[in-house]
Amino acid sequence: MSLVEKRDQLVEELSFIDDPQERFAYIIDEAKGQSSLADEYKIDAFRIEGCQSNLWLVPRFEDGLCYFETDSDAVITKGVAGLLTNLYSGATPLEILENEPDFLTEVGITQHLTPNRRNGLSNVWVKIKTFAELCKAGEVSAV
Repeated sequence: MSLVEKRDQLVEELSFIDDPQERFAYIIDEAKGQSSLADEYKIDAFRIEGCQSNLWLVPRFEDGLCYFETDSDAVITKGVAGLLTNLYSGATPLEILENEPDFLTEVGITQHLTPNRRNGLSNVWVKIKTFAELCKAGEVSAV
C-alpha cells in the first residue's frame, strides 16, 4: 500500500470518530498495541527533544525504504508519534518528503494536543523528514 493510500485510510478511520476524547481513546488503544523499544534504543541519540515525556524514534533504511519505531513513557505521546511512524514506515525517502503530515490537523489531532505534545510531534516529523533526506542523498547505508 502506498503512503498516500495509508494516509487516506488513516484519515478515513479517524474522521469517523467525531468526539475528540474518543479519538484520543482510539489513539491510546493503538499505542497500547505497539511493541516497546528495547532498552538499548532508549538513549539520547534516539530521544526526541521538546516533549515533557520521554520519546524515542529509531529509524532504519532497508531495501530503499525507511522504517521507524517509536516508544514513549506516556501513552498518548506514544500513540500520536505512532501515527506518524506507522504511516511513514515502509515508504521511500521521496514519498516521505512529498507527503507532510498535514492530515493530523485535518482529522483534529493537533488542535487538541498540549503545546508540549504539539512541539514533540513536530520534532518527530523533523526527525523523519531529516532521515528521509539523508537516505535520498545516499548518506545513510541500508542495513
